[in-house]
Amino acid sequence: MPASSKKFHKKKTDEGKPKFNKASKKQFKTKKDSNGAVKSEAVALQLEDDVPDFPRGGGSSLSKHERDEIRAEVDAEFEAEELALKKNKRKKPHKKSQVMPDDLGSLFGDGITGKLPRYSNKITLKNISPGMKLWGVVAEVNVKDLVISLPGGLRGLVRASDALDSALSNEVESNEGDFLKNLFYPGQLVSCIVLQLDDDKKETGKRKIWLSLRLSLLHKGFTLDAVQEGMVLTGYVKSIEDHGYILHFGLSSFMGFLSKDDHAESKDNEVRTGQFLQGVIKRIDKTRKVVYLSSDPDTVSKCVTKDLKGISIDLLIPGMLVNASVRSTLENGIMLSFLTYFTGTVDMFHLQNKFPNKNWKDDYNQNKKVNARILFIDPSTRAVGLTLNPHLVHNKAPPSHVNIGDIFDQSKVVRVDRGFGLLLDVPTKPLSTPAYVNVSDVAEEEVRKLEKKFKEGVQVRVRILGFRHLEGLATGILKASAFEGPVFTHSDVKPGMVIKAKVIALDSFGAIVQFPGGVKALCPTRHMSEFEIAKPGKKFKVGAELVFRVLGCKSKRITVTYKKTLVKSKLGIISSYAEATEGLITHGWITKIEKHGFFVRFYNGVQGFTPRSELGLGPGHDPSTMYHVGQVVKCRVTSSTPASRHINLSLQMKPVRISEDDMVKLGSVVSGVVEGLTPSAVVINLNSKAHLKGTISNEHLADHHEHASLLKSILKPGYKFDQLLVLDIEGNNILLSAKFSLIKSAEQLPSDISQIQPNTVVHGYVCNLIETGCFVRFLGRLTGFSPRSKAMDDQKADLSRAFYIGQSVRSNILDVNSETARITLSLKQSCCSSTDETFIQEYFIVEEKIAKLQSSDSDGSELKWVEGFNIGSVIEGKIGEAKDIGVVVSFDKYNDVLGFITHYQLGGLTLETGSVVQASVLDVDMAERLVDLSLKHEFVEKSQEGSFKGQKHKKKRKREASKDLELHQTINAVVEIVKEHYLVVAIPEYNYAIGYASIADYNTQKLPQKQFVNGQRVIATVMALPTPATSGRLLLLLNSISEVTETSSTKRAKKKSSYNVGSLVPAEVTEIMPLELRLKFGIGFRGRVHITEVNDDNNLEKPFGNFKVGQTITARIVGKASQKGHLWDLSIKPTMLAGTGEIGANSTSDEVEFSTGQLVTGYVYKVDSEWVWLTVSRHVKAQLFILDSACEPNELQQFQECFKVGKPVTGYILNVNKNKKLLRVVRHPLGALSIGNVDDIDIQRGESDNKISDESMTTHIHEGDVLGGRISKILPGIGGLLVQIGPHTYGRVHFTELKDAWESDPLSGYHEGQFIKCKVLEVSHSVKGTIHIDLSLRLSLDGMLPKSPSELGGDLDSTGKRPEKIEDLCPNMSVQGYVKNVIPKGCFIMLSRKLDAKILMSNLSDGYVDDPEKEFPIGKLVSGRVLAVEPLSKRVEVTLKKSNTNGASKSGINDFSSLHVGDIVSGRIRRVESYGLFIALDHTNMVGLCHVSELSDDHIENIQTKYAAGEKVKAKILKLDEEKHRISLGMKNSYLTDDIDITEKEDSDEDIEETDVMDEEARSILLTDSTPTGMNIEYESGASSVLAQAESRASVPALEVTMDDIEHDDLDVLISQNQADNNNVITIDEKSKRREKKKAKEEREQEIRAAEERQLEKDVPRTADEFEKLVRSSPNSSFVWIKYMAFMLNSADIEKARAIAERALRTINIREETEKLNIWVAYFNLENQYGNPPEEAVQKVFQRALQYCDPKKVHFALLGMYDRTEQHNLADVLLDKMSKKFKHSCKVWLRRVQMLLAQQQDGVQPVVNRALLCLPRHKHIKFISQAAILEFKSGVPDRGRSMFEGILREYPKRTDLWSIYLDQEIRLGDEDVIRALFERAISLSLPPKKMKFLFTKYRNYEESRGDEERIKSVLQKAIDYVERI
Repeated sequence: MPASSKKFHKKKTDEGKPKFNKASKKQFKTKKDSNGAVKSEAVALQLEDDVPDFPRGGGSSLSKHERDEIRAEVDAEFEAEELALKKNKRKKPHKKSQVMPDDLGSLFGDGITGKLPRYSNKITLKNISPGMKLWGVVAEVNVKDLVISLPGGLRGLVRASDALDSALSNEVESNEGDFLKNLFYPGQLVSCIVLQLDDDKKETGKRKIWLSLRLSLLHKGFTLDAVQEGMVLTGYVKSIEDHGYILHFGLSSFMGFLSKDDHAESKDNEVRTGQFLQGVIKRIDKTRKVVYLSSDPDTVSKCVTKDLKGISIDLLIPGMLVNASVRSTLENGIMLSFLTYFTGTVDMFHLQNKFPNKNWKDDYNQNKKVNARILFIDPSTRAVGLTLNPHLVHNKAPPSHVNIGDIFDQSKVVRVDRGFGLLLDVPTKPLSTPAYVNVSDVAEEEVRKLEKKFKEGVQVRVRILGFRHLEGLATGILKASAFEGPVFTHSDVKPGMVIKAKVIALDSFGAIVQFPGGVKALCPTRHMSEFEIAKPGKKFKVGAELVFRVLGCKSKRITVTYKKTLVKSKLGIISSYAEATEGLITHGWITKIEKHGFFVRFYNGVQGFTPRSELGLGPGHDPSTMYHVGQVVKCRVTSSTPASRHINLSLQMKPVRISEDDMVKLGSVVSGVVEGLTPSAVVINLNSKAHLKGTISNEHLADHHEHASLLKSILKPGYKFDQLLVLDIEGNNILLSAKFSLIKSAEQLPSDISQIQPNTVVHGYVCNLIETGCFVRFLGRLTGFSPRSKAMDDQKADLSRAFYIGQSVRSNILDVNSETARITLSLKQSCCSSTDETFIQEYFIVEEKIAKLQSSDSDGSELKWVEGFNIGSVIEGKIGEAKDIGVVVSFDKYNDVLGFITHYQLGGLTLETGSVVQASVLDVDMAERLVDLSLKHEFVEKSQEGSFKGQKHKKKRKREASKDLELHQTINAVVEIVKEHYLVVAIPEYNYAIGYASIADYNTQKLPQKQFVNGQRVIATVMALPTPATSGRLLLLLNSISEVTETSSTKRAKKKSSYNVGSLVPAEVTEIMPLELRLKFGIGFRGRVHITEVNDDNNLEKPFGNFKVGQTITARIVGKASQKGHLWDLSIKPTMLAGTGEIGANSTSDEVEFSTGQLVTGYVYKVDSEWVWLTVSRHVKAQLFILDSACEPNELQQFQECFKVGKPVTGYILNVNKNKKLLRVVRHPLGALSIGNVDDIDIQRGESDNKISDESMTTHIHEGDVLGGRISKILPGIGGLLVQIGPHTYGRVHFTELKDAWESDPLSGYHEGQFIKCKVLEVSHSVKGTIHIDLSLRLSLDGMLPKSPSELGGDLDSTGKRPEKIEDLCPNMSVQGYVKNVIPKGCFIMLSRKLDAKILMSNLSDGYVDDPEKEFPIGKLVSGRVLAVEPLSKRVEVTLKKSNTNGASKSGINDFSSLHVGDIVSGRIRRVESYGLFIALDHTNMVGLCHVSELSDDHIENIQTKYAAGEKVKAKILKLDEEKHRISLGMKNSYLTDDIDITEKEDSDEDIEETDVMDEEARSILLTDSTPTGMNIEYESGASSVLAQAESRASVPALEVTMDDIEHDDLDVLISQNQADNNNVITIDEKSKRREKKKAKEEREQEIRAAEERQLEKDVPRTADEFEKLVRSSPNSSFVWIKYMAFMLNSADIEKARAIAERALRTINIREETEKLNIWVAYFNLENQYGNPPEEAVQKVFQRALQYCDPKKVHFALLGMYDRTEQHNLADVLLDKMSKKFKHSCKVWLRRVQMLLAQQQDGVQPVVNRALLCLPRHKHIKFISQAAILEFKSGVPDRGRSMFEGILREYPKRTDLWSIYLDQEIRLGDEDVIRALFERAISLSLPPKKMKFLFTKYRNYEESRGDEERIKSVLQKAIDYVERI
């Protein structure tokens, strides 16, 4: 800076201490005018851009006038200072040539004018001062502070509070406790400011330097105008935003923003709030006051501070990079000038060269340009220090390659500083490290001429003493003693080390000793001797060398001991908690003694606890009398928990062994007898085999403090405690408690921190009180702490007056920290109030106990007087003395018992002394023998005359009242008597029942209680009804007990604390009931959580199993209390708590959410003899009938035992009663047909009709179902059984279906009311609307075998198979049956449920039958052979004859070989039907059919009038069907023109006719061959007959015509997706049964078609008239109408065909929707073929069809037509419309996938994705599986595999999906893929039934491949699986 003309001389104080050289204040001081405004001359200081930084030749950029003005001002200031210093200068003159040591400790500012200083500025402990700004390196990061390495080797400390500005410290500290380690790291360069200097008390001459990193101090003076672009600024990260970081510079005038794009965040160091970031200013937004920065490291390290306009020293920051020029060289450094008018110095340790030799000055010529960083600034002296260190200039801390204590033998001397020391080059890797050795550390003796002893380049041996992190300079020592001895540095010291040391100082706190290496340690006073001595100085003298043992070495502070036992101990030591292994024996010393034991300290601060039981002391001995603090003891480690830093010790070297059976457990309830009494406890002999003793402290005798004191005073040895809680176990001594609150909650009391859950309320007791809080103990040593702010609602109250040690409390767990083993509690009454009756109940129990102890006799017989004073009873007494507060009453029977009537209870009566009164008992004090009475008329009848009647009536009313009162009911009561601890109240609403409520609570026993007065109304909750356990008292809980003493503010708060539906509230569990949780929340609010409001799925076995009384939970209000005293409804469902569940205003939306067939789960809340009542939700109930609950008889028998209250039950909804909100459920799933039917019935019934029709109650019953039933009635004769299978549903068991074997009395073993297992054989509907259900009890049927083989009873009879169809019978077949009916001509027998047979009289027996009815009674079992079978008429003839003579002759004629087509035969008309005659052929057992068309050449109007049964006729054989045993005959005259003699033989027996005739073979025809070739007609459902009557066609099933060409064969095993959890695996038997049914159905259809074709061939309508007759006879048959249309098309009459179609649509009944749809389909085909134009014509018909038929079916019909006619474009358009219109239809989307695959187009995956978005979730499985099958068959198999894999990942336990997947792979045939898939499937964890299915399928596959080894492998895997389960 410009030099001044005045000279400034250094000054010294009188004491000779150095002072900082002060500058002439600020040279450029601005002047102010009268208004205080800064003159414009100050602006002249601004430097122009073109002005050079360093003007040559002493030039200046200021004008002459400005220079003169500044110099005049500076001269005036200097003259003032010189006058003040003249006196001191004269007193202490100094020579200029003399080198003063103070010069090295002085700071020379930039105000020097004249001669330059000789030495550079250096920071030392002497000249460092507050306010100085320093640059430093973070050396250590601790929890509470930072250690900073400063220039000159100094070390400073930064408190955690000074590391950040207050604006950020609170936020950062609240988020992270140990925040310093997250924000700072060792080696980080920081700018700091000195706060204060403290003298170190421990070491003389040392000072602690306290620093601050707050930017508000460092940046003081910064403004937005002062900052410029290109300047480097450091800021805190205030917040992290999406695009960058907001920075805080400690100033409120502007903020910073650092974009994430401009910040290269490293992977290791994540940016956190509060972290320091350095950045270069890119842009300044002065409007928003925001500075935009970039933190690129290269840019920051190279950015040089520009010359600013009018920069002051306040704007200089340590670490700032500046351009400087060498002004001169000094003795120990150089002087630089920078920023135009600032000067600073660089000492020798901060030069560019790390190893400057003696010629270092040659490198720094005057005016040399260098880059330097500011090292320190002293604002008071304006002194500035700079550094040229290459690492620091590049903004990096120098690296450290040495460790303290390292020895280097080949270190080279680089420079010798005379009188100061040596600079060495230490050979470290990878780079050499400079080291400096002070002259005092060069040799043992003093070295006077250092330069002679050490020459440059000489190698020496050096040991590293320390390291200056900022300079990168090591400090070393060359003394020979430094290389000797075991200890050189603190790191060499280890705990337990025995070492010799010299005493160097003595003090009151101990002795300071020094090890040979120079390390110092402290020997505390207690460790200076084995025993405590008054004057340790006698033993310890300064300079004495003694042997010590190291106790600990933490934070470089070493402590040692001189105790001989420890020094000479050969036992192992414990220096960490991990070394404390169980059983280890070691030495330690006692640090603290308590009543329950003492603490023992080991090495390195480790300590353990020795409980009293392990001290070997007897009961009653105090540990402090046997041991003293500081005593060395030998102890054994019994247990250790390193994580929680706990060690348990014992002084007994061998543990005392007690068997586990004899040892009592912590938390158990035991009994014992009083052995003795001590002042502080009661000694108890426990009733155990081990003869253990325990103690009860005085405070643990009772919950109430007064009772505990009284009990202690009257207890005597021998008294027995029935219940005592084991609080803690200390070896053989056991701590017990008689507190009722702890005993009752013993199971809930925790003994370990892992058993404690936050937000629960737990009973405990106060174990200690301190000023800051209260300690609460549970079981064992488990203790929690309640801070003062959490202990009381009133923060101003005194903690010691609110609680006492030993007090029973209820504590709310706020926080549990397992790592630190700390439990934080709250004792506030507002959140810990009682929720049950235990507090008041304990009071009366202990009162009674005290009374018994006070009675003179041991059995308590003196207390029998209490039996005469029952609560509420009326007793006679005599008025005695009158007191101020009432009247005394005496009793004749009880002389020593007194009664008392308060004035309030006199009822307004005036009583005279000696008068006799009838009074009611309100309360009884057993201990005081005092009875509280009342004369109020509410309690006592007024007139003596009506007393008997009144008493009788009143007792009845009281009984009713007690019945009406329920637990947890909220009632209004009136205070009758105010006792000290409780209230006696009356309940007017319940006949003035008397109750008792406590005034105080556990946590408020010592607090001032709320005052009550007689007559005051209170609100209370019934907690316990009168029982012996409550001493016959009704116990109540005041609702105000949970409230704090009400002030005006709390009253207002209570009014404001209104809760709404949907609010989340914290609540405490008060009671756990089977179906609900009772809670309390807020102030006086009570609620409940219904059992269905716990879990979303209602599938938990015990929903309340994880809750405990007192636990605090978060719940959402779902329903308000309807009126005062009622409960609020709350929910704790996860979806409700997360806010995703819906809450209705009145919660009435439950019923609309249920639909028929839906799977629901409810909980049992009531079970009666017939029904299980379930609760599905809070408002919706369900009922399950007994017979719907199971099918096994033994399960039905134990119906009520199987369904306990609270058990979850799952079922399928059968119907919904919306008015009553009642569901009817069944246990087995409903079929799709049932669901649709029930829904339709519900719609038809309407909501107003609550009656369930029979049809709706049977829709869930299907053929093949196995049900549970109950025999309702045994029908007479062969009626069978009437079995109840539903509430109003009955089925019938046919006589032949009772048992498998043919038994003479199949009804034996059955009785009415018996539970049975039955199978549904058939469900039929009659014309009248009634439903008939046929059942079977045969065990051989599928699914009928009992679960346990023991229930089978016997072997199944395989011979008892019943013939179900007539085709099962053939002549000569042996059959059995029961006699059904007997008539004069024979009898009928039942072969099965559907087949009967006739037996002629002649075939009943080989002999003569006199009385058929007697010999063949109804129900008799008979055996015979089949004689004849008529398949068409379903007639069977049987004989009971055993001889074969007649049968042989007939059977020979039975052969069809004797008959030929064209033969003329004779016979007798067996039966006349409308469609023909059945003729029995003579001499045979065969019957033929002569169709009505074959009777005559002429038309016959009425066949019945022309022919009669029994008439002889002749006929011609037209056709023979040997396979089906059918004969077609003709009787036309044209057939019989030839005269052929036919021998006729009449049958002597007349035919027996049967009324039930069913002919399924000759009823209908299918006109397929006559369809025109140009017209394809598709049928939706079945065909109808052409010539037969309507009733004859009724039993023929509909012919399915599939409009959807998708193959469903592979989906037979796919189960309905309405089942959420499919447990029914389709077995192989079920598959085969389904295939058989399908095959039988196809065969039946073929038979019907064949029959219709035969009929059509014989009589095809050939004219329009014949078709007209046909449509008149069958007007609803679409088959006939379509044939009529085809006939017209063959005639080329298109319009006529259209007219017939229109006519058919008008004629067919509206109910026949399928028949109508067939006509519409035919109409489509017609218009498509002949329409003009076809497309428009088809669309018109299509639009009309949509109005009359199901739109979906019509769309599919049209789509099918487009597919057949290959109109793909139209099909695509139609499919697009269908995808939008029927987007929830799985079939539509599958059709679209199929079309894409058929056309080999891409885009299947987008269609699948779109379908999954549109379809309901329950259809996803069906769609994906079918789409995958299509891919396997028509597309890409890999896509199908990916679909199956995806769905199996979500549903891995669906065996039906596995089966389909496997079937598709098997069809492709890749063996490796198939086997791999099988292996995956059998590795699943599934139920055994499902696994059996998979193993069976695997085995069948391998059997089909024929590989025996693989078959055995599969079987072995199945065996392994069975063994695992």
